[in-house]
Amino acid sequence: MSQVQQITVLGATGSIGLSTLDVIARHPSRYQAFALSAFTRLAELEALCVIHRPRFAVVADAKAASELQARLQHAGLATRVLSGEAGLCEVAAHAEVDAVMAAIVGAAGLKPTLAAVEAGKKVLLANKEALVMSGALFMRAVRQSGAVLLPIDSEHNAIFQCLPQDYARGLQPVGVRRILLTASGGPFREASPESLHAVTPEQACAHPNWSMGRKISVDSASMMNKGLELIEACWLFDARPEQVEVLIHPQSVIHSLVDYVDGSVLAQLGNPDMRTPIAHALAWPQRIDSGVAPLDLLAVARLDFQAPDDIRFPCLRLAREAAEAGGSAPAMLNAANEVAVAAFLERRIRFTDIARIIGGVLEAEPAVAVNCLDAVLEADRRARELAGQWLNRGEVA
Repeated sequence: MSQVQQITVLGATGSIGLSTLDVIARHPSRYQAFALSAFTRLAELEALCVIHRPRFAVVADAKAASELQARLQHAGLATRVLSGEAGLCEVAAHAEVDAVMAAIVGAAGLKPTLAAVEAGKKVLLANKEALVMSGALFMRAVRQSGAVLLPIDSEHNAIFQCLPQDYARGLQPVGVRRILLTASGGPFREASPESLHAVTPEQACAHPNWSMGRKISVDSASMMNKGLELIEACWLFDARPEQVEVLIHPQSVIHSLVDYVDGSVLAQLGNPDMRTPIAHALAWPQRIDSGVAPLDLLAVARLDFQAPDDIRFPCLRLAREAAEAGGSAPAMLNAANEVAVAAFLERRIRFTDIARIIGGVLEAEPAVAVNCLDAVLEADRRARELAGQWLNRGEVA
């Protein structure tokens, strides 16, 4: 490779961001960190800037930017610090950037990810909410700009690898019967539905296989994460909701499968380490070392599967219903979930209230068509308002 690729990492201090920087550091002749962002973890971002020496850093607001700028100048770094959504969009769409790792969790990642797409970048999509909220608009922008969209979620990356090569060139996959999304089942896979009422944030965040942030860990525990991935898969792979099935696979070794009409089922396997899909997307269509140990199937010994239980995991059912309703429903689902999960982590509600809030919001506000970004953001705002009313009064008004 004749030129070092410049990489913007949105969400650099999170688990995906740190894994991305680990892969980048293994290949200094191929990749360089151009910009790093964080929301509030200034000390962690400062340490990453010292190691990776990016051109830009982005933080939440002007006050934090001024503080970090002073720290970096004192350390002798020329890194320029930006702030807010405008700063995120600037480093995502910068003319010198080759690829953008979109790893900001939640709705906050939508606009900078869309900015990268509209600028025609190679976008490594770990922010599933961008597609959940604005799938039709997002995919239209991908087609119009010529951006290269590569999924980072281990499940969607696995599906991408199992689809025909023509799919990567923008052609609809032919002969695909089903997409099988695997799920670990999280920490409550075998728990009785009655016991979930007393679950603590610490228990919900104790994922058996993956090391993730608190919000996504709670989503995994409720299986809302898999529901969001179902919606994302529909947009990424031009699939109908009924073509996407969820399969609990506790070992997290098979990351997903594609079932073809001729009876073939292709699966992608690997150790549960996000550096594998990150390295795949960074180097695509080539392959590079990710630092992940080879899979030892003899040590794994067995692969188990079971169907998810809608009674234990009502969030998965709500997500499928939102996918089927379309329009504003997925954006409202996502927004209500973000509010509910934050309240659970703050110990304001019980784990089982998360699904109650989401279901109440979706019942209170019928889905409508969304034809522009403003309509998506209005659906997001309205769902947060309704969820806030539930929190304040104990019900959705």
